[in-house]
Amino acid sequence: MNTNDPQVVLGTMDFGTRVTPERAFAVLDSFVAGGGVWLDTANCYSFWADPSGVGGASERVIGAWLRARPGVRESVRIATKVRQNPLTPHSWPQSAEGLSARAVHAGVEGSLERLGVDHVDLLWAHAEDRDVPLEETVGAFGELVAKGVALRVGAANHAAWRVERARSLARQREVEPWTALQLRHSLVRPRPLTPLAEAGHRMLADEDLDYARSEGLAVWSYSSLMWGSYERADKPLPETYDHPGTTRVLAVLGDVAGELSATRNQVVLAWLMRQGIDPIVGASRPEQIEQALAARRLRLGGAHLARFAEAR
Repeated sequence: MNTNDPQVVLGTMDFGTRVTPERAFAVLDSFVAGGGVWLDTANCYSFWADPSGVGGASERVIGAWLRARPGVRESVRIATKVRQNPLTPHSWPQSAEGLSARAVHAGVEGSLERLGVDHVDLLWAHAEDRDVPLEETVGAFGELVAKGVALRVGAANHAAWRVERARSLARQREVEPWTALQLRHSLVRPRPLTPLAEAGHRMLADEDLDYARSEGLAVWSYSSLMWGSYERADKPLPETYDHPGTTRVLAVLGDVAGELSATRNQVVLAWLMRQGIDPIVGASRPEQIEQALAARRLRLGGAHLARFAEAR
């Protein structure tokens, strides 16, 4: 598979908290065995589920797995994020780490130590920090690339105009610009103008995708499978998704899954990848990631896409 093609990314947010290290190792092994490449984590994962009140558990589990699997670092790419980790336990957002140059450098240093690596393949700014001049953040990310600590840099949960301004500043300063976007996106959409229940989440908008395609930026989507809601009756979609468009989309999804002899989740992932989006998928069991990876072989035709577009 061409690594430039859209692919399934393994989301590791729950590793070390809701997912035990032993189960996480099994998922990671299955992911690599199935040809998976990218791991997505963050230095704040998952402070809200960790008795310590701070992040770092996910990165520590990945680091332990890398040490237990000599040579596997060559076959995986690691993406992590700075911004949001509580600097004081159980104090968020009051003590959430920001995007000052000092915070970015300190955050990455901690991530590298927990991961046990000398560089990450992609470093994300996890969320905006409008208390810090964008020039300072752009400069810090550029320094990390120049030092080889991060091979690429990207922006998660940022407004498109902020990304464009940051990229312009990077060009002016002759440092590496953000070349990737990470936003929440899936087949179903919430009602317009209704707030999301999840603090810090930012939805991918049409202009984000238009901007990314125009500039040649990678796009990663999180909450791609809506926490299991496409397939599990015990996990209903959030109330903000309760509208006629969702009903129509789910009906088409069921029909298409039946026609292609695929699961609903696989169709959703194939739909995302068909648009050039890399979907992040969390997994707590090997069979879940195996099912997700199989979506790469699913081919949605133009007629399928048209049916979804009409339903949405």
